[in-house]
Amino acid sequence: MQRSVRAVRKNLGAHFDDELRFLRGWIEKPRAVGSILPTSAVTARRMASVIDVSSGLPVLELGPGTGVITRAILQRGLPPERLYCVEHSRDFADHVRRLFPSVNVVRGDAFALDRTLGDDRGLVFDAAISGVPLLNFPVPQRIAYVEALLDRLPVGRPVVQFTYGPFSPVPAGPGSYTVEHFDFVLRNVPPAQLWIYRRT
Repeated sequence: MQRSVRAVRKNLGAHFDDELRFLRGWIEKPRAVGSILPTSAVTARRMASVIDVSSGLPVLELGPGTGVITRAILQRGLPPERLYCVEHSRDFADHVRRLFPSVNVVRGDAFALDRTLGDDRGLVFDAAISGVPLLNFPVPQRIAYVEALLDRLPVGRPVVQFTYGPFSPVPAGPGSYTVEHFDFVLRNVPPAQLWIYRRT
């Protein structure tokens, strides 16, 4: 009993630390973080559900923040060495490296992936899981972002995007991809919309 109480306190402490870290990141750079609270575990699991672990391909996560979605991706069964996380914030990148030392955490700009990925820029990924706050950027930049991600995926494989807005942050018309509403997650603060982009 005492051990289970200690475990609950430890989990609550870690969760509170994540929220404080996220809030600090939002205060320092609200445009880059986009929210005052980290993604819920429910949302993270839903986003990770699109991954085909049996493909043998690595997975690309963009904007891992405090690592909530990173954890969900690994719990799906993906070996950590097959996960590549791109994070702009030094604090978040260092935090994710400490939590998941075998994951490939790259600090850099998700909008300039060739430069950010460096020697790994030629990798083909099974899926791209994006927590980047796209609504903070101009529409042409959002379209270019999704196109650059889809260039790194086999045809038909998904880019999953998290947003708080009611509509897709990336319009279908100008791009060579389809847009699909994937889910509306009420158990997130605030409620989250998930969108999928693919080439068919």
